[in-house]
Amino acid sequence: MSTSDIRQQFLDRLRDSIRRETFGKLTLSKPGGMDKNLRNVYARLIDIKGEPTLSFTLRYPTKDVTKNYPVAEGIGIIALWLGNDFLNGDLFTTEADIFIQYNKKRKPRMFTKPPSNLAMISKSHDKEKQRLIQTEGNPYLRAMGITGADEQVLAAGQRKFRQINKYIEIIDALLQQKSLPADPHIVDMGSGKGYLTFALYDHLRNNLHREPKITGIELRQNLVDFCNELAEETGFDGLEFVAQDINAYQSPRIDMLIALHACDIATDLAIAKGIKAGAEIIVVAPCCHKQVRKQMHTTNAMQSVLQHGILEERQAELLTDGIRALLLEAHGYRTKVFEFISTEHTSKNLMITGIKSDPNPAALAQVAAIKAQFGIGYHYLEKLLGE
Repeated sequence: MSTSDIRQQFLDRLRDSIRRETFGKLTLSKPGGMDKNLRNVYARLIDIKGEPTLSFTLRYPTKDVTKNYPVAEGIGIIALWLGNDFLNGDLFTTEADIFIQYNKKRKPRMFTKPPSNLAMISKSHDKEKQRLIQTEGNPYLRAMGITGADEQVLAAGQRKFRQINKYIEIIDALLQQKSLPADPHIVDMGSGKGYLTFALYDHLRNNLHREPKITGIELRQNLVDFCNELAEETGFDGLEFVAQDINAYQSPRIDMLIALHACDIATDLAIAKGIKAGAEIIVVAPCCHKQVRKQMHTTNAMQSVLQHGILEERQAELLTDGIRALLLEAHGYRTKVFEFISTEHTSKNLMITGIKSDPNPAALAQVAAIKAQFGIGYHYLEKLLGE
């Protein structure tokens, strides 16, 4: 069989696996072309605007570059690379692993093996055991120090990677309860280095096939610059970061509002922004709780217990977040308050979620009763909402 015939046979197997939906991934390695800095290429199949698309991650020593092409064009590019820029091609499908290898004289051989990683690529795999965010083909995880050059999670990145997937599981469950537009606008207030913001964009676009616009709000200019550069490198063109105070941010449309570990009243500012914008989903993970604690003057049976500072602090946290949930309910949100997971930033791990629903008329009276019991003059969120 001639060189061109063997290459064509490999490309036919690739094309057939995409058509039959058995395609898992493709890796091109062993550089043989002029650009020695291009180490390897990883390709996966994604959906962009309802069309199957081959997404290529080109790996260089100091950066990864993502490029997306329609399937036919992408296969044509692979044909140009094989035997020229790269001497090895590894195609992984749910039915077989197919390999093409060129020797120094550019003579190829092709062989197959049984499928090596069905747990990763099979669509029938138990989704409860499969992480929604994968390490393969996600260069932003490498840039953030979560994965290494081999795309495996680093020891130092294990905790953060678990947090990312837990967070995406929570958001995914919320999206199953409340549908958003095909092009949702999501605002992440206090986005930091963007671990969770990038993962959410990845999930919405590549797993759920949406066309999201996500805006990360962060005060620190260096983090904003880092995230914007990374978004451009990874081809996340609907993801942008802005150096701005939460209170100053304005948008005519917010479909989902997120504020994770926004300190003290910054959480209230974010919740108020979401309520006033009519966001369908609000997700917050509060941090410190100073505003309510400074006012507390307990006169009920809890007075003897709360004379201890640490217990008063914990009670202030419960009251602050409990009132937040009630005010969300008063303004037409169905709420849940539960434990998230600890992060490297804070030991606080509470999360409050709100899904647009019907107002709870009794909620404001319940807030008033709680304030009277604990000598609280006002909750900052009340002022922001004009209560």
